[in-house]
Amino acid sequence: MTTTLSCAAIAARCASSASHIAVEVVAETGSTNADLLARVDSLRSPLLLIAERQTAGRGRAGRSWLSEPGATLTFSLAWPCRGPLQRMAGLPLAVGVALAETINSLGVPVRLKWPNDLLRDGSKLAGILVETQSAADGTIWAVIGAGINLLMPDALEAQIGRAVAAAPWLAQMDRNELMAALLSRLAAVLAEFDDTGFAAFSERWNALHAWQGLDVAIHDRDQSLRQGRAMGVDDSGCLLLDTASGRVAILSGDVSLKLAAP
Repeated sequence: MTTTLSCAAIAARCASSASHIAVEVVAETGSTNADLLARVDSLRSPLLLIAERQTAGRGRAGRSWLSEPGATLTFSLAWPCRGPLQRMAGLPLAVGVALAETINSLGVPVRLKWPNDLLRDGSKLAGILVETQSAADGTIWAVIGAGINLLMPDALEAQIGRAVAAAPWLAQMDRNELMAALLSRLAAVLAEFDDTGFAAFSERWNALHAWQGLDVAIHDRDQSLRQGRAMGVDDSGCLLLDTASGRVAILSGDVSLKLAAP
């Protein structure tokens, strides 16, 4: 039986790192990221917004994120940023570290695909979308959205149209406990990121790198821009790609990464 999400239950289970974060739960909305971006002028402290169902969930590069009550865990966290904007390129990767380390600690082995996907057995288990918005008072807010597949009903997989992963073990957990574990680790990582940027996380990210040493292709929509061997990330979150002409650093932007054709 699926546990009902409860603001009070999540808050009660959070570590001290997340004790200052307000929690809201809604049954349905278009996009939790869009909702929080529209509210930044009224926010005074971090806010987590969880939706049982999103009807217009978004991924990177304008892609849709499909969800279904009980089958997915979808949420966004609004976080006031202290660091300079140029540091933000590494934020999605630091978030990936937080989510992957938490899910691994709960007994589900996952790896990271640059720049912002979590893979289980080579298929996508979770995705991350980070957007920024300036408030009227000058505060820069990062709105960090995540969607995690807990179960994958046939109808939802057919809608998605490609192989995706699920984590039935996590689906058996109390979802308030799961959300509290994710939020606690995420809050601790974000506080550290505010102080250090991504440099403190590059080694942890590389230890979870799914495609280390594999031949990959960088794509912009359907066009292949560059090929090489994926060698992890640097301290700013750029992908290090060994090519025929030497090593290059790739900034994420809206490009995507695929395994190169054999």
